[in-house]
Amino acid sequence: MATDIEIARAAKKLPVQDIAARIGAAPKDIIPYGHDKAKLSAGFLQRQSARPDGKLILVTAINPTPAGEGKTTTSIGLADAMNRIGANTLLCLREPSLGPCFGMKGGATGGGLAQIVPMEDINLHFTGDFHAITSAHNLLSALVDNHIHWGGEPKLETVRTSWRRVMDMNDRSLRNIVSGLGGPGNGAPSETGFDITVASEVMAILCLATDAEDLEARLSRIIVGYTREKVAVTAADIKATGAMMALLRDAMLPNLVQTLENNPCLVHGGPFANIAHGCNSVIATSAALKMADYVVTEAGFGADLGAEKFLNIKCRQAGLAPDAVVLVATIRALKMHGGLAKDELSKVSYEALEKGLANLARHIENLRSFGLPVVVAINRFTTDTEGEVHALQAYCEKLSVSVALCTHWAEGGKGAETLARSVVKLIEDGTADFKPLYPDNLSLLEKIEAVAKSIYRADRVEAARAVKNLLAAWEKAGFGHLPVCMAKTQYSFSTDPALLGAPEGHVVRLREVRLAAGAGFVVAICGDIMTMPGLPRRPAAEHIHLNAHGQIEGLN
Repeated sequence: MATDIEIARAAKKLPVQDIAARIGAAPKDIIPYGHDKAKLSAGFLQRQSARPDGKLILVTAINPTPAGEGKTTTSIGLADAMNRIGANTLLCLREPSLGPCFGMKGGATGGGLAQIVPMEDINLHFTGDFHAITSAHNLLSALVDNHIHWGGEPKLETVRTSWRRVMDMNDRSLRNIVSGLGGPGNGAPSETGFDITVASEVMAILCLATDAEDLEARLSRIIVGYTREKVAVTAADIKATGAMMALLRDAMLPNLVQTLENNPCLVHGGPFANIAHGCNSVIATSAALKMADYVVTEAGFGADLGAEKFLNIKCRQAGLAPDAVVLVATIRALKMHGGLAKDELSKVSYEALEKGLANLARHIENLRSFGLPVVVAINRFTTDTEGEVHALQAYCEKLSVSVALCTHWAEGGKGAETLARSVVKLIEDGTADFKPLYPDNLSLLEKIEAVAKSIYRADRVEAARAVKNLLAAWEKAGFGHLPVCMAKTQYSFSTDPALLGAPEGHVVRLREVRLAAGAGFVVAICGDIMTMPGLPRRPAAEHIHLNAHGQIEGLN
């Protein structure tokens, strides 16, 4: 079979105006970026607000492994399949970050015959949203330094400045740096560092804002540091908000593209789920619910990260409630959770599969604890045997959960029609009764403990006195009602990436906390997770190049 990029390049794309017509948008309602992608205009989005909402479907997965799960691919296949069976469906996804594209994970446009296009554009630069977010974030950084340099009011102390810089690339050497060297003309020397753009509070704010007014209000509330008297200094205090809004004017508008089967897809925003809240924008999701009977969206990494944050942060802030959840798994990944090495996954091992199924069961139990009905989607590989498939189906039957075998990678929407019908039935049964994991009035530490104990099955959370004091100070300052955004490894329920399966009784070490006052949550950084990833020993960038025809090769 051809590679993903070859399949995408050969796609029979429709003009973006034709795709826009599928969601009721006229040519004047879109801002084209070439022939095959566009932004939806603010006026068009505003006109949708009076329409009733469709049904919301969340796609999540087991803990990821190098064996692959295919959550985005399944989301695309499901949306295509639902449209095939006559269910008017719109797909909402996140934008890929350049870091993983040139690093280890690759792009985020699906695979095989379940892709969104134009694949190269979406993975590389797209409509410039990430660049705008990076620029807005770093503009605030420059204004902070300039405020300190000129002694502006309020007096922001260099040693109490908490606002860092960002770039959309994996670069471990920039995690911690000293800036302002070279004399007084270059600013005050200070310890600072870079995070990846997807971890930027500006990214989170853009993805959680409901409209331009809300976006501006959230940007104004960003806390960049403190005075000597420990009074918070905000972006509004240093008069940065207006210029940041100017940079984000177009970035806040959702992007419209299409699947290989010419179904519409909104792609907007891209926070990681292991270090940020892992969901596409509220603006895109809310608009999609007005334009279709069903909306398929995904949350990053496993359900212990992306889905938990989707439900506890995004749904809480935006007033959303899913009607069904699709939990994606592969037999290969489950066997890896059961102890098999990657080079052994083609072997039949019912023992490893049985052990690995504990990871699947844990996620099912967690998702049901939110009051949501679940269907398991098995992204089938050609190496899966009938015996292994039967064992997995029998296991799901014991848990009273529907399971659908999917072959969308090889067959497109046709290969996910069984899943589509299962999802529609689950929604029509009307059993969803969504409730978040914890109430607003718990303390911040209690909220962190609730996630660690209920979702991760940890025995306890350990935190230094300084961390606990910060949480207490933020509660005293009026931020105790905020939800928490857990930053931890995606590979395990624990903070140890090597601890696969369904570990219990482990300890969650809370290393650092950050207040994202504008985004409206507190980031709890656990274990050894980094907010600026590094590149692997053999980064994907080594194999990406232009061929003799000027086409990109090696992108996946």
